[in-house]
Amino acid sequence: MAVLEMQRISICAMKKDRKAILEKLQSFGALEVNHVIGEDPDFVRMDTAGQKLGFEKAASSADQALEILEKYAPEKKSIFSSLEGKELIEPETEKEVQAERRELLKTAKALYDLDRERAEQLASITKLENSIESLTPWLPLDVPMKQKGTRRTAMLLGSMPGEMTMERICEVIAEKVPDAVGTDVHIVSSEQSAVYLAVVCMREDAAQVEEALRSEGFARPAQIWDDVPAYQKEELEGQIADCRQRIAQIEEEIRGYADQREKLKIVADYYRVRADKYAVLGQLPQSRRTFVISGYIPRSCAQKVAEYLAGKYECAVDIEDLKEDEEAPVILKNNPFSANMEGVVESYGLPAKGEIDPTTIMSFFYVFFFGMMLSDAAYGLIVTVVCGILVWRFPRMSAGMKKSLKLFFYCGISTVVWGVLFGGYFGNIVDIVSAKFFGRTITPPALWFVPLNEPMKLLLYSLLFGVIHLFTGLAIKGYLCIRDRKYMDFFCDVVLWFMLLIGLILMLLPSSLFASISQMEIVFPVALNTLAKVLAAAGAIGIVLMSGRSNKNPALRIALGAYDLYNITGWLSDVLSYSRLLALGLATGVIASVINQMGSMLPNNVIGVIFFIIIFLVGHSMNLAINLLGAYVHTNRLQFVEFFGKFYEGGGRPFHPFKENTKYADVKEETLS
Repeated sequence: MAVLEMQRISICAMKKDRKAILEKLQSFGALEVNHVIGEDPDFVRMDTAGQKLGFEKAASSADQALEILEKYAPEKKSIFSSLEGKELIEPETEKEVQAERRELLKTAKALYDLDRERAEQLASITKLENSIESLTPWLPLDVPMKQKGTRRTAMLLGSMPGEMTMERICEVIAEKVPDAVGTDVHIVSSEQSAVYLAVVCMREDAAQVEEALRSEGFARPAQIWDDVPAYQKEELEGQIADCRQRIAQIEEEIRGYADQREKLKIVADYYRVRADKYAVLGQLPQSRRTFVISGYIPRSCAQKVAEYLAGKYECAVDIEDLKEDEEAPVILKNNPFSANMEGVVESYGLPAKGEIDPTTIMSFFYVFFFGMMLSDAAYGLIVTVVCGILVWRFPRMSAGMKKSLKLFFYCGISTVVWGVLFGGYFGNIVDIVSAKFFGRTITPPALWFVPLNEPMKLLLYSLLFGVIHLFTGLAIKGYLCIRDRKYMDFFCDVVLWFMLLIGLILMLLPSSLFASISQMEIVFPVALNTLAKVLAAAGAIGIVLMSGRSNKNPALRIALGAYDLYNITGWLSDVLSYSRLLALGLATGVIASVINQMGSMLPNNVIGVIFFIIIFLVGHSMNLAINLLGAYVHTNRLQFVEFFGKFYEGGGRPFHPFKENTKYADVKEETLS
């Protein structure tokens, strides 16, 4: 339960060692660069934006080439490939690829050019197909569309609305151009929406005939071909075939680069790392012969870094504690069990300056509540075994994924324990199978009690666990007040609330209301009943008088205190929120029992057994998935809203070290350990 203590490290070294020192710091991944040095005319910063952009472009080019390869020559991956993590390569392999980096960039460009040419060929095919489509209505025409006619005659090609007939077209010409004697109209083809026609007339009448036809919707073709339409179509189809053949050749050429995939991955990471290095290089104050780099580093490795650099390079290393008002980045450090729940805290917000890391305390409640919500031993065993195998089988998976799987591993163990306590094994599957197939009902005993039989008992324990959880949060707030020597805040904001809440609980337990809910009667001695009332009254009066203590106006102070006392309804709401432990626990068991009951309604024969197994597998898989998600969401809510709300604000800044942010592979490097 700790936030790693940070220090500031400042390194002043010779400029000739700049590249080596930066690369070593980047491989260590322990320093967050953060300069606080003021302006000094002797120190300037380089403009590395151009080089950084160049490296980013090179990395992007390699990434793009890999995407092209994946598109045409997909890499064979297992369904668990996302868990395999990044490949670990030897430094020698990286050096070999670095030596070929320019050739690999040419390979990446070649792949990009091939992919672009393929896209152009596809565009050409689309264009040719559109041309064929527009040419199709003219296929019956047995003369070239560019044919203008003879020395004395003209040919007009075009389309008119679909309702036009030969008779109507002739009538239009006769009405509007009565002198156009000998005009011949030939309908080439017709569709519902258009009629395609060829009109032959005397050359001197061509303009008037066309104008007459235009008045009824005549339009020239959008595209005219030199050859006869039927021959032109064959030519276009031949061009499409050539394009398809070229596309096949291009795809084959791209697949021929598949053996370069691993090298392209390494070179992409190489340029990505160099881009990060040049981004830092642009921040460094540099003189003619020296440079300075400064930033945050965990205290645990600060001295090791200093000793390593001082032993290998001509440099001065200064390590100092942070200033009182300096907000350092946050790294959480917890025991092996609780470290797996750090992601839950990070998703809410890292501890701000002066706050404690709540991960360790929260982790035990988290696993406890998760198991109680899922509460089926068989489901818990499945989750535990699956997560355990995945963690063991894929040691190179990302740190975040490993923590998540370990989180569910421990939650699965908790679920097994709660399942045994409640007697839940795939719901009541043992009862159903024994009664249906063996004629004798066998019920596994619950080590504690069966929630479906005693739901009110589970509700009371859920609320009890909630009170413990909330009181723990309030106690942590008290610890923080004492640690910061805010003794008045400790008394007014913690002790008085404990007095009020404990007094109210002691008053509730012997009441008839509690007896009707719990079906048991509790009798306290008169002295204890009196003490409960005194505690509640003293706490309430103290809260009213002291909550607004920062305000010197007595009336406003009392008003603020009364308003704060009203927060008792918030406590009631928080406690009742823990009834979700009952709701989700019962939901898991009830749905499982319904699934089992559905299977038991089938006939007791081979077909019935087959369908029973199908219903069992499908139904319980869905029940496990739904309730696993529900348990995760609601357990998070109990931490974020009820628990953290009592003492924790968050708002800390995560630690962003200068490291090798590779995407595809990690290189074996020496470490600080």
